[in-house]
Amino acid sequence: MANTDVPPAAAPTNVRWSVFSLAFAISALLYLHRYVFAFIKPTLAEEYKLTNTQLGQLDSAFSFCYAGFQFPLGIAADTLGVHLVLTGLMVVWCAAMGLMAWAPSVSWLWFSRAALGTGQSAVYACLSRVARTWYPPAVRTTLQGSVGVLAGRLGGLSSSVVFSTLLLGVCGLDWRSAVWILVAVGVVNSLLFVAVFRNSPREHPRVNEAEARLIDGDVVLTGTSNLGFRATLRAMTPRSLMNLIWLSLQNVLSTFADNIYSNWIPLFLSQVHGLKFKEMGIYAALPLLGGAVAGVTGGMLNDFLIARTGNRRWSRASVALVGKGLAAVLMFVALIFFDRPYVFCSILFFVKLFGDWSLTTNLGVITDIGGKATASVYAFSNSVAGIALVAAPLVFGPVSEHYGWRPVFVIVGVTYALCALSWLVIDCTIPVVRESPPEN
Repeated sequence: MANTDVPPAAAPTNVRWSVFSLAFAISALLYLHRYVFAFIKPTLAEEYKLTNTQLGQLDSAFSFCYAGFQFPLGIAADTLGVHLVLTGLMVVWCAAMGLMAWAPSVSWLWFSRAALGTGQSAVYACLSRVARTWYPPAVRTTLQGSVGVLAGRLGGLSSSVVFSTLLLGVCGLDWRSAVWILVAVGVVNSLLFVAVFRNSPREHPRVNEAEARLIDGDVVLTGTSNLGFRATLRAMTPRSLMNLIWLSLQNVLSTFADNIYSNWIPLFLSQVHGLKFKEMGIYAALPLLGGAVAGVTGGMLNDFLIARTGNRRWSRASVALVGKGLAAVLMFVALIFFDRPYVFCSILFFVKLFGDWSLTTNLGVITDIGGKATASVYAFSNSVAGIALVAAPLVFGPVSEHYGWRPVFVIVGVTYALCALSWLVIDCTIPVVRESPPEN
């Protein structure tokens, strides 16, 4: 006869989904704010008589700071905690957006772009740490893909549809007034993060033991790590170091190709096809919609193949290799329809969809190999990728100005192909610092 005096086990609380929602909102807002500059480039070019090369230099101001501050602030997130570091980053990036709206000259625009790069530099390093700490292992890559890719692409898409088509096109606001509206949204988002987030489930007063165990899975990770950069470097083997370098190099290639969507598509549509804000926003949104779909499908494919095959390395690598390979092929197909902007951008939907599959794989690999140093590993990899953020505007600007836009898209297609090949050597089962036996 059952003992009716034994209390039933408490059901897990659901704080992890509040944290997921916060992370999703932060990722979407980051790209919404970041992509705004691409849509005001045509206006700035007229207002300040700027060439494509000079506009690219303003992008590089963002990129220098984005790359330079990412690694040290990623280490800070691992050691001081995401709550403190990410709060500070959001304050800086919202202030930078306000500075851009106020800027009375090109020099002040340069400073605003540099400040925005600083404020957004280690945000995804922090969110990678959040994924490692707050998401259960069985669904981690799917949720990472939702935050890191789906939310980001939806944010970029919102920049196209909400900022360009709605606020500038339909409502007829000037771009500075529209930016101030986005600053207000950013401030509210920052306040919500401060109030709701804690560095780990076991530090959160509303998380019960059942939810903490559900999130822990096989590994308990505290909110901060005492493993410093030098200690991490000493603990690495030559094999793990080379693996991290290969991962970072593919991130350089992927970031270089992705720069065409974040910084140049609206200007291309304005200069080549003469589109205004209403049409420009809709056409530019199509590739970003493809990236949003990839954020879900790529993560689900990773988790499905890992569960089905039991082979973590090649499950991840196959998703990324096939995705980037198809993106390369479709980019050259799109060039056949270069003179038809709707068809061209519709094909870019699929280019971006397949190209962004590998971003979920990249996020999954970082959490696989990062362990207690997840934010630092992400920050290191993305700091190296900052080479592409600096180089791409300095390549795309002059090439489009002197040789036209077709060669720009050819460069992107070749870059996709090289990125696909890099996944043949990246191994997600080699931890940066060994904490437990690697998974197969």
